Amino acid sequence: MSRQKFLTLTPELYDYACAQRSGAHDPLLERLRQETDTLGDISRMQISREQGSFLALLTAAIGARQVIELGTFTGYSALCFARALPEDGRLLCLDLNAEWTSIARRYWREAGVEKKVELRLGPAEEQLQKLPATEQFDLAFVDANKPGYDRYYEFLLPRLRPNGLLLFDNMLYGGHVLDPQDDEDAQALHALNRKLATDPRVECVLLPFADGIQICRKR
Repeated sequence: MSRQKFLTLTPELYDYACAQRSGAHDPLLERLRQETDTLGDISRMQISREQGSFLALLTAAIGARQVIELGTFTGYSALCFARALPEDGRLLCLDLNAEWTSIARRYWREAGVEKKVELRLGPAEEQLQKLPATEQFDLAFVDANKPGYDRYYEFLLPRLRPNGLLLFDNMLYGGHVLDPQDDEDAQALHALNRKLATDPRVECVLLPFADGIQICRKR
């Protein structure tokens, strides 16, 4: 009989795992996290430390030069992307909130990556519709309005190069995808998970770390 192979993390084991990564105690990233924490409960929107390391590693590993991010918040993930890009690389960030992204701009500037980052404020769908049909990205990261994920997917996939990566955050949604019921966000994410698993245009895997990251490779 086949056994399920997974490990239930204790807080101590989680802390151990997070510490065993390159740049685990980066002072700039830690200051950004601390400032974001002062925003209160909304700070939960920030990605985890290991997610940031993972995104940077993927960016460098595939040799990405053009990256797009939907949902920038205070800029932690964008800072990880921008640092991993080559000097002539470009990161396009789409977000709604000028106050939160003003924090991001300060840290990009301090990190010396500001010239790599273009921030556009406004509804994501409107900004995506303005993109040239010929514009191509190597990697896309979606961490925005959950009911919009499927629409963002259809906008982004044609603009992703073959073998490019499209990543969605929060795809386990705290476990609520198992029984979405009246939760609109959970219903949307559950439907997209099922769609991606059978979509012949991509190859995907849902990784059960942080709040679940769905990684899709464009065929």
